[in-house]
Amino acid sequence: MSKLLLFSASGYKDSAYLSHTREFIDDFLKENSMKDEEILFIPYAGVRRTYDAYEARVKEGLKKDNIKSLHHFENLKEAILNARVFLVGGGNSFMLLHKLYENDLLEVLKECIEKGACYIGWSAGSNIAGLSIKTTNDMPIVMPKSFDSLGVFPYQINPHFIGGKIPGHNGESREERLEEFLLTNPKDIVYAIPEGSALKVQDDSLKIIGHHDVLKLSHPFNVEYLKVNQTTKI
Repeated sequence: MSKLLLFSASGYKDSAYLSHTREFIDDFLKENSMKDEEILFIPYAGVRRTYDAYEARVKEGLKKDNIKSLHHFENLKEAILNARVFLVGGGNSFMLLHKLYENDLLEVLKECIEKGACYIGWSAGSNIAGLSIKTTNDMPIVMPKSFDSLGVFPYQINPHFIGGKIPGHNGESREERLEEFLLTNPKDIVYAIPEGSALKVQDDSLKIIGHHDVLKLSHPFNVEYLKVNQTTKI
């Protein structure tokens, strides 16, 4: 049983921080009878700010006072086990996964989600919900124990997806990078999420929410467009 809400990013166009996610998050928590639950925030993807500052920014962005960051707890595993709603922020996917492995939290977090806890993530927080972080856009600033991540969403995720070549940029496009992944990992499937959109998972049902279609990519580079508000089986 997985209850997931996986955003591409913390912002959309010129919107205020996390403001475009608020209504979706409120609806998601209400639907799962978690509206009044305390939310456990995992700040480990943050590198350029302190955990206190990250927590404060998220609370302000979501206009919620019932958010408490994991770094305040002395017993991290106990905090995970007692939580019914997880909120995992963006930043660097390698650092996020590294910290979860370092603190021996990955498996217990996965078990809690599979038993029915709600999981909300954006950017790096969405990345680690998939099978691995091999399709992240982030720089490998630290080496985690493994690239394998939570796997509560049984495919790869690529947030911040943008199609085509950026004018003046001579490196590979996002499509070319993902094609490289699929050629190397032909059995995998990648869900590429544009800014302003998200994957909403209720057990074996997937709904696309937000402003743009999500791309479902398979070997060698087959593209299926999942429309906004479209619901499919995982």
